[in-house]
Amino acid sequence: MEDMALLDLAFRLAAEAGAKILEVRARGFDTQRKSDHSPVTEADHAAEAVIVAGLRAAYPGIPVVAEEEIAAGHVPDHASEFWLVDPLDGTREFAAGRDEFAVCIGLVRDGKAVIGAVGAPAQGKVYGGIVGRGAWIREGLGEHVIRTRSVPAAGLAVVASRHDADDPRLVPFLAGRKIDSLLNIGSALKFCKVAEGSADLYPRFGRTMEWDTAAAQAVVEAAGGRVVEAIGGAHFHYGKKGWENPGFICTGVP
Repeated sequence: MEDMALLDLAFRLAAEAGAKILEVRARGFDTQRKSDHSPVTEADHAAEAVIVAGLRAAYPGIPVVAEEEIAAGHVPDHASEFWLVDPLDGTREFAAGRDEFAVCIGLVRDGKAVIGAVGAPAQGKVYGGIVGRGAWIREGLGEHVIRTRSVPAAGLAVVASRHDADDPRLVPFLAGRKIDSLLNIGSALKFCKVAEGSADLYPRFGRTMEWDTAAAQAVVEAAGGRVVEAIGGAHFHYGKKGWENPGFICTGVP
């Protein structure tokens, strides 16, 4: 199966889902709470419907694991290859009127994230990558290659979660490192900043789920970076029981 065709599909569906999210935002929406008390909106469901339908129509043999379907109790059988979808990553940011939300479509093979598209609807961009082949940004009718960068002499540009800004594990982790800046923002766009070379380090110790990270990890690693477990440094593994991730460190250097 041609990986570029899979990425092109993910690019297209991320853009279509992003347009649907912006439509919902323009007309207004209500925010509800799921059983785990996390927020959900009409935009989450509308974007997921676009993505899931598109993936299943194009590649019916590849299972789709999607956040809102999982929340509704629909857990598909998945094998060595499957999609992981977060239709609106950063729902809290979206509901608060911020632009820091994303659409995440990742493909996993043998436990590793290998292809990913991360849409940034409010910015009109979609980031995408194939591990081992490269990473790109599509914006309007244009596309250009992105790469991670070497750490500049001024020090690390660090991105961290807006909602875990007071995590007591962050300060000791950064102690002793030369830090140029620290920016707290929401969603998978933190990974994208590392991938495009505008940030160098994204440490995350709080709770995330596999659909939060698979697409973005693929983009980062396709761009030359890496994502490893915060404790022990093992490569991130997908398809875990319960779909919950351990803490992780995302860096722009391999």
